[in-house]
Amino acid sequence: MTPQSPIARLFLSFCLAFVSIVAYAWSGNTADHSSYAELLNKYVADGEVDYRGLKGEEEQLDRYLQMLDRTNPEELPRDEQYAFYINAYNAYTIKLVLDNYRIDSIKDIGGLLKSPWKIRFCKIGGKTLTLDEIEHEILRPRFKDPRVHFAINCASKSCPPLISEPYMGRTLDQQLNRAVRSFLNDPSQNRLDGNTLHVSKIFKWFEDDFNADVVGFFLGFADEDLKSRLSAQQGQIEIEYLDYDWGLNGE
Repeated sequence: MTPQSPIARLFLSFCLAFVSIVAYAWSGNTADHSSYAELLNKYVADGEVDYRGLKGEEEQLDRYLQMLDRTNPEELPRDEQYAFYINAYNAYTIKLVLDNYRIDSIKDIGGLLKSPWKIRFCKIGGKTLTLDEIEHEILRPRFKDPRVHFAINCASKSCPPLISEPYMGRTLDQQLNRAVRSFLNDPSQNRLDGNTLHVSKIFKWFEDDFNADVVGFFLGFADEDLKSRLSAQQGQIEIEYLDYDWGLNGE
């Protein structure tokens, strides 16, 4: 057998890698988030959601939600599954707002006896769930990743912003890190004044998810200036939780 040249071996490796990627994409191990990506790219910018525009293309969102219902997420690889549930939570939150168009806050939905997060309307893999069940019975206990709190969006101004692209299994880690850094280093959401770290109430509501160590979590994602200031005062920092603005995150 004639030995292959380095160029031939490189070409063969490229072909095998390409075939593997294509085979994976067609193997049923991914969900098609492309239609949702189009909507996010068109109607979400800097965390602001154009609900009026989305209302005009609600049928496309509905088709995406139908795809979520037809897909069995339990058959997806872990990162694809994780991204799937994040996207499902966010897409169904948008749908809830559109179904109650012209509200001032998501908390206006549901009334006194039922919060919007306990409405059973999220159809996923043939099951009908609430937003609370997606978050508290699937995302948090299954993936045990505090970064999820900066990826799922509650349609409110104080919530970590909805990004203008879907989460994808192949880029999930980078997307989650970027979402955390963006929120933690936004002085309108979190800030250090003297030795007092003013933070989102997310850190209070989900204290256990952050191992009751807010400063430690910040140190992992803060920019250089904030990190150096936190490090210099570590052990002396007091935590204060900011008021949460439940106003709608867009038009």
